[in-house]
Amino acid sequence: MKTIDELLSEGVAGKRVFVRADLNVPLDGTTITDDGRIRAVVPTVKALADGGARVIVASHLGRPKGAPDPVFSLAPAAARLGELLGADVAFAEDTVGTAAEAAVNGLADGRVAVIENLRFNPGETSKDDTERAAFADKLAGLADVYVGDGFGAVHRKHASVFDLPKRLPHYAGYLIATEVGVLKKLTDDVERPYVVALGGAKVSDKLAVIDQLLGKADRLLIGGGMAYTFLKAQGHEVGISLLQEDQVPVVKEYMERAEKSGVELVLPVDVLVATEFPDLKTKAPANPATVAADAIPADQEGLDIGPETRKLYASKLADAATVFWNGPMGVFEHPDYAEGTKAVAQALVDAPGFTVVGGGDSAAAVRTLGFDENAFGHISTGGGASLEYLEGKTLPGLAALED
Repeated sequence: MKTIDELLSEGVAGKRVFVRADLNVPLDGTTITDDGRIRAVVPTVKALADGGARVIVASHLGRPKGAPDPVFSLAPAAARLGELLGADVAFAEDTVGTAAEAAVNGLADGRVAVIENLRFNPGETSKDDTERAAFADKLAGLADVYVGDGFGAVHRKHASVFDLPKRLPHYAGYLIATEVGVLKKLTDDVERPYVVALGGAKVSDKLAVIDQLLGKADRLLIGGGMAYTFLKAQGHEVGISLLQEDQVPVVKEYMERAEKSGVELVLPVDVLVATEFPDLKTKAPANPATVAADAIPADQEGLDIGPETRKLYASKLADAATVFWNGPMGVFEHPDYAEGTKAVAQALVDAPGFTVVGGGDSAAAVRTLGFDENAFGHISTGGGASLEYLEGKTLPGLAALED
């Protein structure tokens, strides 16, 4: 795929450049609680603006139902982008209507505008090719050039991600180029030992990537809510812990495959349990108990890996030359259940090799728990996109940039 450096070498002064970013940041009302994705697109936007381009930044935020919804407005993200750029950023209160046209037409060379949430238009996410194409045609009318830099959305066959690049000269922004380069280090000529730590709520979300990794990774460390389906597959009581009973047969098969293929599959040896899920708003003390992973009481719920598991996982990461981590080890949003996730993050910091935090909740956890982002080899902006790449899937947004 052609990159933004090639575009800049050709000259962008006076050109209208559409940047498909990922500004899908978490909000508490109108307050951004983690601006990592906005910061990630700044280098691309700044380079284009410095080159004299008229930059139109577009993104989705949340899951509005194809119509304007103030809860999902990009206005806070546009304001934060302006702060990070140190320049005024215009904001259009629609996507392809009169406000967007006025904002774009009013741009001077080197200035930036953000248009409203793309998902306010049903054509953005439509499964109907004709409806999606019609929206892409309208977006194309706003610009002369397309730059894809929203890595967190490249696994979606959406109008601004898949259809729009076909209508304009297209290039990969700095973020996408970096993300793809990192993922190639996890799939091509991987330095070993290669250790993958997987957490999060549902094992079903990770089965496809586990299937691929059983032939590539040296060790798989399993935590989070998905661990209890593995423990159940071993025949253990998991109480009222998160469990996907229908996935137990598949998990058993994967455990057998891991053993046959020489992949070390490491499960929790102890967990923190409680009778109810903690209050994440008040952060009231939960007073969890620590029990062996094979001795979870029938009326208790596992909510984090225990102290012995933390030590075990740290030891399994200590000599890693390559690490990929996706998914927290427990309910890290509550201080009583944050130690497992914190221990894995610290083990990545201490590991001698190349460490990748695979986006989503893992990236949020790193920032929430106060880690220096520069202590990791790479923090991805797209958890779902990273996983699908590792699964070997073709990502529509990347395929569109490669044409």
